[in-house]
Amino acid sequence: MSAANSTVLVIDDDPNVRASVGRLLRSLGMNVQLFASISEFLKSDPPKGPTCLVLDVRLPGQSGLDLQRELAAANKELPIIFITGHGDIPMSVQAMKGGAIEFLTKPFRDQDLLDAIELGLSRDRARRENEEALAPEGARDRDSGRARTPKQTDCLRYRHRRSDSEGASQQGDAKNEGRLASRARPNGRQAQALV
Repeated sequence: MSAANSTVLVIDDDPNVRASVGRLLRSLGMNVQLFASISEFLKSDPPKGPTCLVLDVRLPGQSGLDLQRELAAANKELPIIFITGHGDIPMSVQAMKGGAIEFLTKPFRDQDLLDAIELGLSRDRARRENEEALAPEGARDRDSGRARTPKQTDCLRYRHRRSDSEGASQQGDAKNEGRLASRARPNGRQAQALV
């Protein structure tokens, strides 16, 4: 499992589960951030590199399924692995339909969790690489810092080409007008006499 610049986020209100998962992942050299609640998670800064989320379904206040819907509505693609001690079939179906990587019932095997995390991180890494490949170098939105979409970049290229060709056309027109004016203009002495 490649741990380089990857981060696993763990949200679980059970301190024993958080500590256990944290120890397991750190023993493999992975970066881990542990949260006791969704509100604590939402206040944190998102990691820069490939990321996945290990999320308890039942949490005080907002549930893990609520967070999944919220992230989807905000168009934040974050691979999610659900863990729960009180799962049922409708709950697991809902989670998987929402795009979850895995739905594990506690107690789960360490290897099942690690396999799901590896899949989640590889998907997020591929998504990020794809986004970088689609965004041409230097094509950044000045205001937001976000990469432009290929369509936005094409529009900007078109506008740039169009303004270049219009500028060249205007320069050509100005030169032609200058030639015509010099032909129609009387010589220097006559011009001064007319003034």
